[in-house]
Amino acid sequence: MLSDLDIAQQATLAPVEECASKLNLGVDDLEFYGPYKAKISQQTVARAQSNPTGKLVLVTAMNPTPAGEGKTTVAIGLAQALDHLDKKTVVALREPSLGPVFGRKGGATGGGYSQVLPMEDINLHFTGDLHAVTAAQDLLVSMLDNHLHHGNDLGIDSRTVTLKRAMDINDRALRNIKVGLGGTANGVPRETGFEITAASEVMACVALARDISDLKERLSRIRVAYTTSGRPVAAKDLDATGGMAALLKDAVKPNIVQTIEGTPALVHMGPFGNVSTGCNSIIATKLGMRLADYTVTEAGFGSDLGGQKFMDIICRAGNFMPDAIVLAATVRALKMHGGCAQQKLHITECDRVEQGLPNLLQHIDHVSQYGIPVVVAINRFTNDSDEELEIIRKACAEMGKPVAEATIWADGGKGGVELANEVLAVCDQPSEGKYLYNIDLPLREKIETICKRVYGADGANFSAKAAKKIDAVEAEGLGRMPVCIAKTQDSLSDKKTLLGRPKGFTVQIADVRAATGAGYLIAYAGSIMTMFGFSKSPAAVKIDLNDDGEIVGLF
Repeated sequence: MLSDLDIAQQATLAPVEECASKLNLGVDDLEFYGPYKAKISQQTVARAQSNPTGKLVLVTAMNPTPAGEGKTTVAIGLAQALDHLDKKTVVALREPSLGPVFGRKGGATGGGYSQVLPMEDINLHFTGDLHAVTAAQDLLVSMLDNHLHHGNDLGIDSRTVTLKRAMDINDRALRNIKVGLGGTANGVPRETGFEITAASEVMACVALARDISDLKERLSRIRVAYTTSGRPVAAKDLDATGGMAALLKDAVKPNIVQTIEGTPALVHMGPFGNVSTGCNSIIATKLGMRLADYTVTEAGFGSDLGGQKFMDIICRAGNFMPDAIVLAATVRALKMHGGCAQQKLHITECDRVEQGLPNLLQHIDHVSQYGIPVVVAINRFTNDSDEELEIIRKACAEMGKPVAEATIWADGGKGGVELANEVLAVCDQPSEGKYLYNIDLPLREKIETICKRVYGADGANFSAKAAKKIDAVEAEGLGRMPVCIAKTQDSLSDKKTLLGRPKGFTVQIADVRAATGAGYLIAYAGSIMTMFGFSKSPAAVKIDLNDDGEIVGLF
C-alpha cells in the first residue's frame, strides 16, 4: 500500500496562481514562495473584507486515540467533495509543528487522497511562519533578560518572570533550565525554561489577531513578569512591541496552497489544541469566508478541546459563527474507548463499539449546546464492518443527528460526497449560534461550566495556588476573559487513562495563567507540559534526504 508521502509525491500540482484563481485571486495578490505555495498580500486581505460572507463549516471530533482518527483528512476530503459538487470552496487549516512531525503524531496535512500539498514543505519549514513566531517570542524574553542585566529600571522581580523562550522541536532537557550563569557579564541568574512554539503566547496572538493593528495591541499586552511592588510588566514596558511585529511582518499573512485535487487551501498558524486554542488564524478563516461560498476549517483534537475553544474563544474574537459542525468519528476509536487493544482493531467487535459509543454521545451532547446543526462523519477504514457502522448510525439517528460515511482517505473528494450533501442540507437550516457561557460570569464559574457541560464532570477542584491566582486576576479587572483549559486530549477528563465517557469525576485545576496578549485565562487541568519530549524511537529516525534531494520516510 502506498504511504501518504508516496501519494503526495506522485501527485501533479498546478501552479499556485492557478489554484488561487479559483478564489478570484490574481498574480498581484500573491507573494510567491516557489511554484506551489504563496502568501496572500496584506492589501488583498484587507480588500476582501468588503466581499459577501460565505458559509463556515467547523470539523471537530471525538477524543482521539493512538490509532489516529483523520480529522484533518475529513476536513480536506469534505472540502474536495464540496468542490466535486461545484461549490466554491476553500479549506482553512493549521500549520504543522516540527515537534509532532519528528515525534510520534505525524504531520497535519491530511492523508491518502485527501492531503494538502506540497506536504513535505508544509510539514517542515513551509514559509517560515513558526520560525518567525519563535524569534518574536525569544526577542521579548531576551529583551527582558537584557533589561535585568542593565540596571532593571522597572524594578522587575526576576523570580516572577512568567514568559518562557520558545522552540519548535521537542526537547525535554529544556523544560527547566537556569540562565545568566557564569558571572556578572552573562546576565542575571534565574530559573526558566522553554515551551514549544505552538504553545507560545505569541503564536496565540497571531492566530487570534484580526489585523496588524490588533496584533500589535495583543503583543504589547503580553505579560512577562511583576515588579517587586507587584505591578505587572508587559512587552510594551520593555519597548519590545515594534521589534516583535517586524519579525512577524510576513508571518501574519495567510499562506495559500492546494489539496491533492486542486481545491484551494489556506494554511496559517498552528496553536496546539491541548494547551492552546487549537485552530488556524482568524485572518485566514475570515479571508476564506470572503473568498469562497464554503469555508471548511478544523479544530485540534476532540470537541472538548479545540472544538470548545473555537466556539467560545475564536468565534468571540473573530465575531463569527459556523453554519454547521461536523463531528468526526471512527469505528476503531470507539473500539479503543470500549477497551479494545490497538493490535486487535482490525477484528470486528460490535460489543467494543457499543462500549465505546458513550464517548461519541458525550461529544454530540456537547456540540449540540451551541445551537448549530451537527453532522456526524464516520471516517471509514477498510477493516470496518457494516455491522459496526450500523451501531453508530442507529445511535446518531436516535439523537436526531444526520450521519454520513466518508472514504476520503482512499477515494478523495468522491468518497466524501455523501457527507458533503448532508453538510449542504444543514447549512441551509436556520440557526442561531450561542456561546457555552456568559463572558461576565466569574472565572471559576466559567471553568466549572466547561468541566460540567463539556467533559461531563461533577465540577472542578481548584488548588490553593490556582484559587489565589484567579482572585488576583479578577482583582486586576481581567475577569471578563474567556477560558482556555489545558488538559489531556486522550480523555474527556483530566486523566488520560479514563476513556469512554467517565462519570463521577472532578477536574483538578492545578494552576492558571492570564495570557493577557492572547486575551484569555489558561487553566491547567492536572499535569500539563508545554514542552514535549521524543519517544525512544521518534519519527525523526525514519526521515531522510536521498541523493536526488527528495525527502523520504515522512509518513
